[in-house]
Formats: sequence, C-alpha cells, structure tokens
Amino acid sequence: MYGKEIREEFSRVIVGYGAQSLGALLLLVVSWIVAGWVSRMLGRGLERARVDLTLSRFVARLARWVILLLAILGCLGIFGVETTSFAAVIGAAGLAVGLAFQGTLANFAAGVMLLVFRPFEVNDAIKAAGQSGKVDAIGIFATTIDTFDRRRLIIPNSSIFGSTIENMSHHPIRRAEIPVGVSYDAAIDHCREVLQQAAESVPDRLEDPAPAVVVTGLASSSVDWTVYVWANAADLGKVKQGTIAAVKKSLEDAGIGIPYPQMEVHLPDREVA
Repeated sequence: MYGKEIREEFSRVIVGYGAQSLGALLLLVVSWIVAGWVSRMLGRGLERARVDLTLSRFVARLARWVILLLAILGCLGIFGVETTSFAAVIGAAGLAVGLAFQGTLANFAAGVMLLVFRPFEVNDAIKAAGQSGKVDAIGIFATTIDTFDRRRLIIPNSSIFGSTIENMSHHPIRRAEIPVGVSYDAAIDHCREVLQQAAESVPDRLEDPAPAVVVTGLASSSVDWTVYVWANAADLGKVKQGTIAAVKKSLEDAGIGIPYPQMEVHLPDREVA
C-alpha cells in the first residue's frame, strides 16, 4: 500500500517537474531567439541612424544579455524559486559596482554623449580639456588625440565632455586676426590705407569675405590696430604668416614705426645748491 502511494507521488513529482523543465527549456530557447533578433535589429537600426559602430555594437549586445537575464529569472520563477531576493542582490551588486567604478562610468556616459551628439569627429582639429590636436579615435571611455607636434594624448571622455570644446575644423573658412601697434605720429587714415593694402596683397586669401582693418584701442605707447583676413581652413596658418610679413613690410616701406613699450619720466625742477 505504502509502495503504491510512494510510486504515485513520485510519478506526480516527475510529471510536474518534467512539465516545468519543458516550459523552462522552451522559455530559454524562445528568449535566445528573441534576444538574437532584437540585438541584430537594434544594431542595424543604430547603424542606419549613423550612430558610431562601437556604440551600436555595445548597445546591441547589452540588449541581448538583458533579455537573457530576464529569461533566466523567469525560469527560476517557474520552479518556484523566489526571484525577489535575486533582484535585491543584483541591485545591491549594481550599486557596489557603480560606486567602485564611478570614474569609469562617468567616462562611459561622457563617451556615449560624445558619440550621440557628435561635437567633433575623427580627423577634426579640436581644443578641449586644455589640449589641442587632431582627433585620432573616439572610444567609449577615452578619446585619442594627436597634437600638432606629433604627441599622442589619451584623454578621459569625462574631462572632454565636461569642458569647453572648440572644433577648429567645423567651418570650411577661418579668419586670421593680426594685432599690430603703430606710432602715435602716424595719421589714422594713412595707417588704415597702408594696412588695407598689406592685407589685400596676401596670397591665398579669400576675396569674400574681404579683408578688414579696424582700430581697436589707444594704448599707452601705440595706436592698436587689428587686420582681419579670411582663408580656407587648410590655408589658415600660411595666410596668417603671410599677413604678418605683409603688414611689417608695408609699415616699414611707409615709414610708420612699430613702437615698443616706453615710459616718460618727468622730474620737477630743483635748485642745485
């Protein structure tokens, strides 16, 4: 009698666990297929949206593993395992990892923002985090920059995204600004004419916008001018050097001096004993 009851109970357990196992296995297989499909579709969608390839692959893989983790928790629930405790453990572990990798997560978040908003791209000349150079690579955690004197800098993304970013390659044309001080003895109109002719004589400059010459101040030792010349971004350095040379030569040919800082000292008259 007892043997029959034991066999019947054993059969019920086997049938029950067999059904649960079959359901869990089916859930895992379906979740595996769905996770792969979601990962592929998400990756293709991000690529079509022209999101950076590194970020696209990371997000696609993250979505895949999130779906599989939820499936595993679902399987544990099928077998009657309380998953609330697992969620609490995962949350606590996530908090501990977040605190341990606070700087790394900040760099990751900044890298995602740089890849999404695109303040600059690879091969752009930028000035950020106190450094200047050409962007070699934009990673998830750091950005690689080659300085103009050929030094390789690897800068954390949080330092770049948290500072002012100057993208020197964004506009196709740039303006060279040449400040110069001339003697007070020179007439304003004559200086303007000489500096304007100097600016217009610079090779490789742009005709539109046209060069401009403006008075910027009356300093203690000189009348200060600024010469503005526009150029293509690739020719900016050459045009700037040409403008400096043309300004100095034109002022020398016109007999207009470029004074150095000087001070006049007046002594009161005193009777000599």
